[in-house]
Amino acid sequence: MNGCACDSVCGTPPPDPGYRRALWIALVLNALMFVVELVASFAARSVSLLADAVDFLGDAGNYGVALFVLGLAPVWRSRTALWKGWLMVGYGVFVLGKSAWQWSAGIVPEPVIMGWVSLLALAVNVGVAALLYAHRQGDAQARSVWLCSRNDALGNLAVMGAAAGVWATAHGWPDIAVALVLAGLALSSGSSVIRHARRELRVPSAALIAGEGGALHRR
Repeated sequence: MNGCACDSVCGTPPPDPGYRRALWIALVLNALMFVVELVASFAARSVSLLADAVDFLGDAGNYGVALFVLGLAPVWRSRTALWKGWLMVGYGVFVLGKSAWQWSAGIVPEPVIMGWVSLLALAVNVGVAALLYAHRQGDAQARSVWLCSRNDALGNLAVMGAAAGVWATAHGWPDIAVALVLAGLALSSGSSVIRHARRELRVPSAALIAGEGGALHRR
């Protein structure tokens, strides 16, 4: 036999073509939206829009990593999910720091740009989340991809609310408040993915120890 004739025999299920196609679509859309929101965030001077742009970039990277590990052994998918969980936590910390700077500078963003761009981003993220919905109950890797998509859609709704709040109050605090919500989502989801991935990584180790113990007992 040349390598693994059947992935199921080697313990690695064959990649789902539908899932692979959905990841490619998500990767391209997220990369495009990162550019759009990055430019818009500077034009609007909005920290919540900048936070969403950085999130789009992180998700584009996540989808690329997900495509890379799709056909690898489960242990590598779990290790990748663990890395992605820490990346989500790091993103949350970044947004907290940026929000503190924005507040100290007293910047009032432009609500019209925020509103229109966040509406476009919402349409993209709802479409991506719909594509990935059927795969949300997979391993930690698939779960992290689904959580990113879900959080993005929720974040876009929040940015739209921030735009309305800035327009109504002529103050920057709604923008800061939404940025803090996005940071909280990232920290919460990242922690969830980290816990899930660690549980998956402990299972093979326990099985290996049990197998070695059984072999010693038979001897």
